[in-house]
Amino acid sequence: MAWFRKDKKPLKAEDRRDVPADVFDKCEGCGEILYREKLAQNLNVCPNCGFHFRITADQYQELLLDEGSFEELDAHLRSGDPLGFVDLKAYPDRIAAAEKKVGRGEAVLTGTGTLHGIPVAVAIMDFRFIGGSMGSVVGEKIARAGRAALEEKRPFLVVSASGGARMMEGIYSLMQMAKTASVLARLHEAGIPFVSILTDPTTGGVTASYAMLGDVHLAEPGSLIGFAGPRVIEETIKQELPRDFQRAEFLMEHGMVDRIVDRRRLKGTIALLLRHMRDEWPDDGSRPTADATG
Repeated sequence: MAWFRKDKKPLKAEDRRDVPADVFDKCEGCGEILYREKLAQNLNVCPNCGFHFRITADQYQELLLDEGSFEELDAHLRSGDPLGFVDLKAYPDRIAAAEKKVGRGEAVLTGTGTLHGIPVAVAIMDFRFIGGSMGSVVGEKIARAGRAALEEKRPFLVVSASGGARMMEGIYSLMQMAKTASVLARLHEAGIPFVSILTDPTTGGVTASYAMLGDVHLAEPGSLIGFAGPRVIEETIKQELPRDFQRAEFLMEHGMVDRIVDRRRLKGTIALLLRHMRDEWPDDGSRPTADATG
């Protein structure tokens, strides 16, 4: 007598149709379909392959700073339109649309707070706001946050996520590279730590200025980090680039990044670094590890 047996094979990601956008996300690293709520509980890191989804400036603030400690700086600043720039739409209209989408007036969130009890100043970029581009207000807010760190002798943390300088502001955007670099030089002279956190993507004028001027450079796994894009470089040098060129792992191998840190260990790693750099430890004499501090 013949028996019928149906092989039970798991559905492949490409076989799962009509996935509701508000319930599931597809991992770009392994193609796994992930329940969005559980993904959020894992800090938007794929539990299957470790792929790091992009997150917002507010999410980084909640991840890095102790609950209730954050005080925002310069939330009122808004970009002008010094060039009267118009492409597909007028620059003021583009700013207004980005503010409505993101819920804040610029591509960076700045403020002060504590990280495992350590007073810090922070600047956190948001890629959703015109690609995290650096305009005059972004540069001004980062410079002011750096000066607050200098005045209050707080370590300064910058989380970068940017496509580079904002073309709608022309030379005014490029001037922010010098402005931010000068503030970081003053922090260095004062012996105040500056930790640069590189996320996906960190490119263009941001990479060419404050993002790569840290005392320590930490990067999330797989992050795109570079100045010009790979295609532009290949066309310029007429050579094929190495595999994974401009990814965090490649940069660490070549000495441009100090450590690649899983987002779930980022806060603890920074706390450990700052305590080493400032030679400050808890009153009980314990020296926490990155794993222990979370």
